[in-house]
Amino acid sequence: MTQKRRIGIVGVGHVGAHVANALLMQGLADELYLCDIAEKRLASEVQDLLDAMSLYPTNCSIINCGVAYERLAACDIIVNAAGDITASLTNRDGELEVTVEIVRTYVECITKAGFDGVWVTISNPCDVIAAEVWTLAGCDPRRVVGTGTGLDSVRLRHAIANKCQVDQRSINADMYGEHGFSQFAAWSQVHIGGRSLDSLAQESPQLFSFDLAETEKDARYGGYVTMSGKQCTEYAIAMIAAQLVRAISSNAHLIVPCSTLLTGELHEHNVFASLPCMIGEKGVEMVLTPDLNEVEQKAFHASCDHIRDNIERIPWLAEAFHTALSHL
Repeated sequence: MTQKRRIGIVGVGHVGAHVANALLMQGLADELYLCDIAEKRLASEVQDLLDAMSLYPTNCSIINCGVAYERLAACDIIVNAAGDITASLTNRDGELEVTVEIVRTYVECITKAGFDGVWVTISNPCDVIAAEVWTLAGCDPRRVVGTGTGLDSVRLRHAIANKCQVDQRSINADMYGEHGFSQFAAWSQVHIGGRSLDSLAQESPQLFSFDLAETEKDARYGGYVTMSGKQCTEYAIAMIAAQLVRAISSNAHLIVPCSTLLTGELHEHNVFASLPCMIGEKGVEMVLTPDLNEVEQKAFHASCDHIRDNIERIPWLAEAFHTALSHL
């Protein structure tokens, strides 16, 4: 009998519930452990998922853990999706103070109970929370994987596809840096069908020559287009989280932009930010440094500085983070 795949989710609101559904739709879990402070909401989500069990490709036991966070110590992967989306309706950093305090209530509890798996953290501001999860867990930093600009990168591909009418899956394009307004598109690295965007624009300007700044803005603010009508984002981020869970559980060595602790890449140290990462059973197994041009490197450094500034806004976290770094 093969080992059971145990996945935990902390925070089963809009995003967490969709992550659970995505995992079940893809048959990625044998046991799903769900935690949330909203008792009735959690019970309702568990009931709804169980009602659909015969329609999923594989069976899965769904365990309502309430706020017994220590039960997630049995998991191989924990998805951190707790937060307060209403705090970010007008500001990407709006969730900073509230989410930091929420996350502070359970990471150490789960760690002390013996969790030694991989964290996939969605909660915003993603890079700061990734730093906090690592700081509180005291684990190998590569075992903390922030969804980071993975979501922003698919939004960029969507925006490019709208301009040139090419299937999104045929476009290689990424955003790097912060999962926030300081993110940037690495235009020098964009390829379609093995061709650089610059060469395609020269050959077929009617298809591939478009306003890069406008397209990047569409990607950067795409989440707010979604939030303007439904006050949350759900589907795309849930699929990004499921993609990472699949890559970790199958040791896929998938390369995607993720937020990880940088150790000299592009001359950046001691900050969680997004670059292309190879994802396998241990979390981030390698960071692949892209060949950015001078403008893009400047944007990357500015983005990393913004993440650092946000951490410094929370004195206890800044102190704990710097202490953790000194022990590496």
